[in-house]
Amino acid sequence: MISREFRILFWVLCIHITGIYLFTKGFLLTRLALPDKSADTCTSLTTHKRAVLLVIDALRFDFIAEHPPEPPSPFHHNILTLPRELTAAHPDRSFIFNAYSDPPTTTLQRLKGITTGSLPTFVDAGENFGGSSILEDSIIHQLNAAGKKIALAGDDTWLTLFPDAFQPNMSFAFDSFNVEDLHTVDQGVIDNLLPLIRHHQNSWHFAIGHGLGVDHAGHRVGPDHPVLRDKLGQMNTLLHDVVAAMDDDTLFIMLGDHGMDKMGNHGGDSVQETMSALWIYSKVPLSHPEYTIPEAILPVITFPGTPVPHRHVQQIDLVPTISLLLGLPIPFNNLGTVIPELFNWDSDASSLQKAMELNAAQIRRYLDAYRSSSSGKELDAVWHDFSLAWDGINAMEGNHRLTALDNFTRLALSACRVLWAQFNIFLMGAGLAVIGLSIVAGWALYSTLRDIADVEWEKWVDNKVWWSFSASAVGSALGYLMHLVLHEHLDGIAMHQTILFAAAISSSLVVIATTRPTITLKSIKSLPIFLILHTLCFASNSFTVWEDRIVLFFLISSIVPSVITGFSAPTSRLRYRILSFSALFAICARLMAMSTVCREEQHPYCTVTFYASESSSAPPLTALVLAFPVAIAVPRVVRRILEISKSDSGLAATFIPLLFAPSLIAGTLFWMLEWVDSAQVLGDMGDVLRVTRTVLARTTAAVMLIGGLSVWWTSPICLAISKSQASEASTQEKTEVTVLGFANAFGSPYLMFWLVFFSIVWLMTQLSGQIVLGLSSIALLSYLEIIDSVQDVHSLNNAFTSPNASPQLADTNPNHDLSFSDIVPLALLAMHTYHSTGHQSTFSSIQWKSAFILGKTLSFPFSHLSIAINTFGSLFLGALAVPLIVLWNLPPIPLSPSRPRPNALRAALAISLYFAVLAFGAAACGAVLRRHLMVWKIFAPRYLGAGFGLWVVDVGILFGVGVGVGRVGGEIGRVF
Repeated sequence: MISREFRILFWVLCIHITGIYLFTKGFLLTRLALPDKSADTCTSLTTHKRAVLLVIDALRFDFIAEHPPEPPSPFHHNILTLPRELTAAHPDRSFIFNAYSDPPTTTLQRLKGITTGSLPTFVDAGENFGGSSILEDSIIHQLNAAGKKIALAGDDTWLTLFPDAFQPNMSFAFDSFNVEDLHTVDQGVIDNLLPLIRHHQNSWHFAIGHGLGVDHAGHRVGPDHPVLRDKLGQMNTLLHDVVAAMDDDTLFIMLGDHGMDKMGNHGGDSVQETMSALWIYSKVPLSHPEYTIPEAILPVITFPGTPVPHRHVQQIDLVPTISLLLGLPIPFNNLGTVIPELFNWDSDASSLQKAMELNAAQIRRYLDAYRSSSSGKELDAVWHDFSLAWDGINAMEGNHRLTALDNFTRLALSACRVLWAQFNIFLMGAGLAVIGLSIVAGWALYSTLRDIADVEWEKWVDNKVWWSFSASAVGSALGYLMHLVLHEHLDGIAMHQTILFAAAISSSLVVIATTRPTITLKSIKSLPIFLILHTLCFASNSFTVWEDRIVLFFLISSIVPSVITGFSAPTSRLRYRILSFSALFAICARLMAMSTVCREEQHPYCTVTFYASESSSAPPLTALVLAFPVAIAVPRVVRRILEISKSDSGLAATFIPLLFAPSLIAGTLFWMLEWVDSAQVLGDMGDVLRVTRTVLARTTAAVMLIGGLSVWWTSPICLAISKSQASEASTQEKTEVTVLGFANAFGSPYLMFWLVFFSIVWLMTQLSGQIVLGLSSIALLSYLEIIDSVQDVHSLNNAFTSPNASPQLADTNPNHDLSFSDIVPLALLAMHTYHSTGHQSTFSSIQWKSAFILGKTLSFPFSHLSIAINTFGSLFLGALAVPLIVLWNLPPIPLSPSRPRPNALRAALAISLYFAVLAFGAAACGAVLRRHLMVWKIFAPRYLGAGFGLWVVDVGILFGVGVGVGRVGGEIGRVF
């Protein structure tokens, strides 16, 4: 039977999901893709019969630059040199560009851009693992419409986007998500693309090669590694072979779909991720020196660290350029501008002018069609500027006309970049209202439950569950009727969104009304200052950027009241316990802070220590040295803490040494083998290490989730019960029963439950993160001892000041009044662990390696769950640990077995409130600052992190209170 705590926490989760969903739909909108297709063909600008498009995934501009950053890297500079050599020898037929790749810089989104000429939106980044086919007009569609045959060799993402576009006998696709495989896809391109060019040139018109070795090397070992040098050398050889094999009728385009950051990752909008390489080569001249193109339409940009600027284009400029050179219509939704150098054929620039006029006319048709669509109102604010720029073209001649044409197309591009950051204010407001009311409702449940009598709390919770779900049903019906009546005024809002909003609002209001919390001056004064300050940080981009340092300060500061209490403790034992465990807690927190991953904005005031260097994804030497000692030490520390209350018997005596300790060693061994494989310490061992790691990871996960939970569920208690005969003076023998672990009868079995999930998070965390997790677990146990000792101090002080001191001292009831301030350090510890395990609120900090822990290829749902656990596992563990604050050192007598449950529910509601307030603050600040320059770089990612974090915390307390506490309470009740 589902427990009542589970039902009320499930309602909280549903309300939070609704609020986050509504706000997200209003905050992160996707663009409207028009279904129109271009049909205007111009053959007078055709220069080639066929083209070869070679995509070298993650090829950053400086990898091919003639003047790389200083000092140059021996691992990725001056290696892929053919483009610059041919450009220097034949500047009229070889062109190198620094191409801007619009973020999100993920492969699927960039392939959309270089085939359609359109822009991605922020939310499109999530589609990289499950994109759908492209239905809008593209150069691939235009090739098919013209009867051209297309060949493919390489990344199978192309088949996802264009499932029916390629010739079956000339389609050689390979799995794109096996990051550990550096060679299969590249070798497939070499083996299949070169024969097509050499021996079958008349059987295709457009050949695509897409190699992944450079990208995978970046993800696996980073850009500063010999592996990347070897891959770039292999690509340079491939370029030599392609150039030698192609004829005069073939146009060759080589590009990187995006760049890579210093760690070898991508997905964000940093300079190194968006500056990609582009090289266009033809064996016949494409540009003649008789005419000098105006500098106004030839922008340049300087790559960081390079001594000279270089020609700069938009990556989507490829679309109109290739289309016209091959005699195809420009795709309808294109916003790119033709690259002038490739149309400079005559002395009067007539060809260039014609190309730019065709380009401008196509963009004008697109803007007109967009304004006539359902989203056309979005253009109203900029339509006057468009009209002025368009009218200005006709008034110009010569070079000024070329400049006017370029200004119009670039204005359209810049305006649409802003346009597709439009927001649905209604949905954003609805989401904020739902999250805000959920906070009030959660606080009402938390504060009122404290005053409910022990015998009535179950009935009280049942009543709230009934009212909440009943109100949701009524609200859904009202939302349906409201949408039918007001749908004409609810622009951009779907019926299901109206129903969800009405259901959530009605339910929250009813819970607040039926709970009727009392607001007093004391309750206002008790508001946690750290939560308020933490939330206010999101109003500043600087504070958001440095949140990891701020959380550390808050965390250390949060235990200061306990330290003060320790100094005034009435006994030396309590004073020693509080101060020593507080010192241990602070030391662990400070040591955790030594593990850092830096945001781009934190440089140069931050140094990466989570990895070996800023440009490597390998673990540092300290992690390699300390990983196994920490894995061995953590179970010993857990056992030592349990020995304090004699709770290391029963399940703990077998679970810790036989299941928990080996699982940590296995998790560390997995990442050690991964490092050995990546660094090729033992040479190339083929798939031996990969298979070994996969078996190890799957076995560990299965043993802990199935075996560990089964053992725990069967007999969770950590007690040792013995009987002995004692003789008294009256010669009458009496049976004595000794129960070891009695003082922590509730806390120790729940800790075993928590350790099962700790071992899973450990497995999904890299070596540096495992050391942090070990320190975090010690900090958690220290904090539990601090809380227990502080409670003893308060109990003794109350007893000494009470007129009935003896009954007070005799009262062994440890069921204390839970305070919200007791929860704050645990929430901050979870956030601190999140940052110290190598995570930030940025796409580039996602540790993609974790997707391949349970297998060498991407597989749903295991790869997705692995990434989620790696990223948010620390928050899940923090939420799962919340009941320990109530259960730790809690004996079962004189309490009834159900007594800890209401306090555990209150603790769960408290940590959910903490993260709900953070999510509300991040959402509200994102909404207010939605026109801020850094909204997509800082505020939007932080909001997404807060939203996902809230969901993870809700799931954690659902498992903890709904499953763990219920099972422990039931088994303790059975025993006693």
